[in-house]
Amino acid sequence: MTEIRPGRFQILPTVVKNLIIINVIMAFAQFVLGNMGIDLTDYLGLHYWKSHYFYAWQFVTHMFMHGSIGHIFLNMFALWMFGSVLENVWGPKRFLTFYLICGVGAALLHLGVFAFEFESMAKAFDALQNNPTQAQLQTFQDVVNKWSGSLYDFSRAPMNAIYQELYGGSLSTGQYMAGIVDQTSIGASGAVFGLLFAFGYLFPNTLLYIYFLVPVKAKYVVAGFAVLQLIEGLSNSVGDNVAHFAHLGGMLVGFIVLKIWNKSNRNTLY
Repeated sequence: MTEIRPGRFQILPTVVKNLIIINVIMAFAQFVLGNMGIDLTDYLGLHYWKSHYFYAWQFVTHMFMHGSIGHIFLNMFALWMFGSVLENVWGPKRFLTFYLICGVGAALLHLGVFAFEFESMAKAFDALQNNPTQAQLQTFQDVVNKWSGSLYDFSRAPMNAIYQELYGGSLSTGQYMAGIVDQTSIGASGAVFGLLFAFGYLFPNTLLYIYFLVPVKAKYVVAGFAVLQLIEGLSNSVGDNVAHFAHLGGMLVGFIVLKIWNKSNRNTLY
């Protein structure tokens, strides 16, 4: 059974503390530069590899970007709550490795799902171009609305406007107008969900208090979150801008890493 060694527990261990500090600094930078007309998410948020805004470093940097005060607060609270225990158990080096691997793994799964969704839209658009009928337009619109989680109406839009809505493009002013392909994903949630899974894996019978009132064992909380994320990810409701498959990706990668580390003996997780 995994235990925290007596006398070594830190309420706010080094890596968790520094991760929180970096995230807060980046949130402040987003606010300041945003007021100057510079959107950091264009450069540091996660984009699809066919996007005008894609850069390889975004697989890491997206974990330090957040969309609101509530978003960063929830992620940092969870990072402190679960990460502090895990860093005390594993030590700073292994904890940071796990955190970053889960974050990058979550990004890869999210982009894999987005690639499937976007290419479905691109294929439907190609079919529309080859057969520009009202029925084919409706089919394309249904595909876009299903996968994008939005409500588009292309009934009166010319073909070049539909193309630009899908792929983005430059305006006559020289300014770039983002398309569906340029959607951004930001936040530490993928890495944090990896921490949640690891906590439930190592301390399955520890009681977590839902809404600070209802005691539930950690293993059931983890299972419940996983099922909820899968249901919400598959339903893809209109207006839902949460990257549910990134959350699942963090948990899946966390499971794989723990299995590798635990291949010979569970105690090696120390």
